[in-house]
Amino acid sequence: MSEVGKDGRSFLKIEFSDLKQLAEIARRDREQFFKEKPEWATYANSVLCVALCQGAAKHYVDCETGINDFDVYTFYKANSTKRWYAKRIKSYDFGNSKFGKSIDKPKFIGRRVDCLGRAINKLDGESIQSALLRFLEQGKTKTAVELKKKAIVLLEPDCGTIVWSI
Repeated sequence: MSEVGKDGRSFLKIEFSDLKQLAEIARRDREQFFKEKPEWATYANSVLCVALCQGAAKHYVDCETGINDFDVYTFYKANSTKRWYAKRIKSYDFGNSKFGKSIDKPKFIGRRVDCLGRAINKLDGESIQSALLRFLEQGKTKTAVELKKKAIVLLEPDCGTIVWSI
């Protein structure tokens, strides 16, 4: 659990409609990013999937972890000519106060949604879920290590599919 205690978390159930809203926030984030940063356009058409990760994803699975914020990752197919800018993170307002507010974003109506991206290797003929699992199980990056500590729930495609959970 992050430094935010139970009082700073929401324990309401994440519904399918909430997952769809998170997917839409991620879609708009990508559109804006590629419009503002055309030098990254090689990744615009290489989205493998979008997933809710970490604590909120674990909460979707167990309804006990609690939601501090929503970490939404877009996973791109790795490009051999340009490495993904892994440090990019952009925060948005969930825009619905159903889950309360994030303590660190008092001007937000709802919880903070952090949109992040990672490029992962996908083998020819390999399913998206298999590529994600291989990234988690074999990955030695800080991201892979951290993501496999909680859960991953697909937002696109197959919204609501649990790919990983401990």
